[in-house]
Amino acid sequence: MNEDKLKTTETPAGKAMLLAHYERIIEISKQLNSTFDQRSLLQQIVVAAADLIDTEAASIMLIDTMTGELRFETATNIDPNEMESIIIPMDGSIAGWIATHGEPRVIQDVANEPEHFPTVDETIEFQTRNLLGVPVRTHKKIIGVVMCVNKRNDMPFTSVDVNILTTLSAQAAIAIENARLFRQSDFIAEMVHELRTPLLSLKASTAILLRPDMPEHRRHDIIVTMQGETDRLMRLTTDFLDLAQMESGRTRIQLSQFELRKLLEESAAVVSPQANEKGVTIAVNCEEHTINGDRGKIKQVLLNLLTNAIKYNRPDGTVTLRVIPNNDYQTPMLQIELEDTGYGLSKENQKQMFQKFFRAQSTADTTTGTGLGLVITKAIIEAHGGQIWLDSEEGVGTTFYFTLPMMQ
Repeated sequence: MNEDKLKTTETPAGKAMLLAHYERIIEISKQLNSTFDQRSLLQQIVVAAADLIDTEAASIMLIDTMTGELRFETATNIDPNEMESIIIPMDGSIAGWIATHGEPRVIQDVANEPEHFPTVDETIEFQTRNLLGVPVRTHKKIIGVVMCVNKRNDMPFTSVDVNILTTLSAQAAIAIENARLFRQSDFIAEMVHELRTPLLSLKASTAILLRPDMPEHRRHDIIVTMQGETDRLMRLTTDFLDLAQMESGRTRIQLSQFELRKLLEESAAVVSPQANEKGVTIAVNCEEHTINGDRGKIKQVLLNLLTNAIKYNRPDGTVTLRVIPNNDYQTPMLQIELEDTGYGLSKENQKQMFQKFFRAQSTADTTTGTGLGLVITKAIIEAHGGQIWLDSEEGVGTTFYFTLPMMQ
């Protein structure tokens, strides 16, 4: 294992501190097991790890089930936008060694460690001096690594630090697995419920078509209905897959630099036939701005919002896209606004717009949709480190706002 020698804490004061740490872990485990929000959960873990081990930073890397590589899920010293672009290889990295061997690793001086992976430090402009890492292990397999870096005051890591982080990692593994299982079971139940309606409709339609006395014009109407229900099933399954991948972490944001105005105009052109059919005019007001993000995913967001703005608009209405810098954040952001002249939403409906399968009752019977588009949109925006919200007034229209990081 080639570990540096660890110090122990056997003094009465050290034992008292150890007891206090374990009491803190017990309290943390209660908090971890009371939430199924994985994003919040992982943030609690890294903050607790840095606090208990007394280090400058802590992070959690989970194994990507698609590629087998390690990726940062959360860290106290890395911007979420930077995390997406950092991949930790299994070979040639200390974290990879920990995940592969399933053992803790302590490096008291990384300058003398040939397996240290310097790309992370270079990317985030950070200098790692020493580190402690332990595997995150469920009852079946290792799913990641918890890492603490740079013990404060240049103190060495101790055997007590290893025991504490191992205990915290075990609690974290259970909580992460519980969150995943809960999300999967909850999602499956919702999916089955939503699929039943079009399936029952198709079953009833086929039974009616088998009747020998069915008039030809009625037969045609039923076939059209069946086509509509089949289209609905295809949209549902596509949205289910997108959302499941986003929530499980299997969908990754592929960062690149691109011009936002060109993407806005391109997205508007895609939906222009739908807008023309309803007499809706689309206006794009945007100067030249460079975005660092996943162009395909952001286009998916724009198409979803534009389609909704047309679908729920008045005949001969307007849809306006605007982009303005927003300096209210630590990282410079661009605020994209999409305003329509539709029928607007009640205050109660506005509170539920980003919930799974929610559709406003006033339009649910007259427009098609799965009730998942805005949930997927929100997940994409938040994966970029942005936020999304809306403002609406009944009888006037609705404006969606979302933010994206701006290239400097």
